Amino acid sequence: MALLKVGKLLTYCILGGGTVSSAAVLHHNDWDVSSIGAVRLGRALTTAVVIVADYKYTLYGTAHCSSAYNELKSKVWSFVHLRSAKRLCELCCINGGCFIKVGQHIGSLEYLLPYEYVTTMRVLHSDAPKSPVEDVYKVIREELGKDVDELFVEFDPEPLGAASLAQVHRATLKDGTVVAVKVQHPRVKAHTFVDMKTMELMVHIAEMLFPDFRFRWLAEESKKNLPIELDFYNEAKNCERVAEMFKHFHFLKVPSVYWEMTTDRVMTMEYCPGGQVNDREYIIKNNISVNEVMRNLTQLYSEMIFVHGYIHCDPHPGNVLVNKTPTGTQIVLLDHGLYQTLTDDFRMNYCRLWLSLLKADVNAIRLYADKMGTGDLYHLFACMVTSRSWKAVENGIDKTLITEEEESAIQEEASNYIPEITEILNRVPRQMLLIFKTNDLLRGIETMLDTRAHARSFITMSSCCVRAVYEEDRAKCKSLVAKLRLDVVAHWTLLQVKLYEWFLWLRSYTIVKKFIAATNDPVGY
Repeated sequence: MALLKVGKLLTYCILGGGTVSSAAVLHHNDWDVSSIGAVRLGRALTTAVVIVADYKYTLYGTAHCSSAYNELKSKVWSFVHLRSAKRLCELCCINGGCFIKVGQHIGSLEYLLPYEYVTTMRVLHSDAPKSPVEDVYKVIREELGKDVDELFVEFDPEPLGAASLAQVHRATLKDGTVVAVKVQHPRVKAHTFVDMKTMELMVHIAEMLFPDFRFRWLAEESKKNLPIELDFYNEAKNCERVAEMFKHFHFLKVPSVYWEMTTDRVMTMEYCPGGQVNDREYIIKNNISVNEVMRNLTQLYSEMIFVHGYIHCDPHPGNVLVNKTPTGTQIVLLDHGLYQTLTDDFRMNYCRLWLSLLKADVNAIRLYADKMGTGDLYHLFACMVTSRSWKAVENGIDKTLITEEEESAIQEEASNYIPEITEILNRVPRQMLLIFKTNDLLRGIETMLDTRAHARSFITMSSCCVRAVYEEDRAKCKSLVAKLRLDVVAHWTLLQVKLYEWFLWLRSYTIVKKFIAATNDPVGY
């Protein structure tokens, strides 16, 4: 009976059924219906069957929820997770394309998935499979109408980096200008339609066999966003918009675009050197302050989210570079293919939720979490947003630094709340899903740089929230007196925030200075 259901589900998904088909931008003419497409589909289904069988066989013959079941589960579950994660990672690498994209997303879901899955899939953030250079040359010729040697004096056959949908090569133009050329993997668009149908099928099967597994939102979001990311014209426009929007940040560098050598599959841009933001060895070698890096990164993303409501949604380490310039530390932001635009209503509710979290105002947290659809799960939603325990939220997340014990407890407890967490992910507005992803990626960078949950990051967020709420409220004021009164309150609040930041800096400066002197460690304040 189960096999019959799976067979019907396979037919339903492949022929265009499912809840998200109407929203898809990709069409059947994007579907590679050749034998290669069938092999990719078969490979994915085989992997899914093996993973499901492994989980089922491990606990076979043990009554569900019995003491023996729970004891056996606690003993062997991590081994099954690790085996299954390796199989899934191998599938992503072999199939490539959107499988890599989804694998990267899985690697950022620390609050939701077992440790074994997160750590195994995280390798895809910086070590995605590469296309042969001959395929790269072919795509350039098809898109730009000329061979590589006609366009460039030099073209490095070894890519600077490979991602899920494209890879980037360093090249030199005829006038001697060094550029970075982003080239889409040759068959990624042809495979995308069938790949997304395959993933939709796998999610449906997982939900049928494991009722607590409710990740349909992941397939839905991937299916909606992939067509956008496959259009490099869109990415080029985002580059220019972001460069203009955040030109007041002296530390930010967004590569300029060479439009005459850009199409929907090839993008030529300014070459910007630097090391990955999580490469602590590179940062130490170049005498860059990790705290300055995270302070600037937090400031940038806080303004994106709370002030402008326009968010770069893929800040994994391969897309954020750092380097030392004569004017200070520079952050280079790459891969502008996917941005989330927040509605004003959602943005203000999210601002007020964060202000409530920073004030440890439980009643306000409940109010604004409820406005975002979480209902009675507001406390768990607050923990997901902050990646802190509920006890820390009640006491004030800016007043207590996160400890290794708290992080371990959160990781262990997360597996016990998977049904509730997935319920939240299905309740909240779709805009929140990419914010979760962005938050998780930024916290991963903080962890790698050992600046996790520094109090100043919360201060920066607080300032941006105050500014956003102030601007919203001021726009609603009808009289000059009301506006002046609001101006005074807002500026006084921002001054208090700044004074508190100076107080923390002065308090820590002496300790840090002594530490640097004792260890000769150039990474500090």
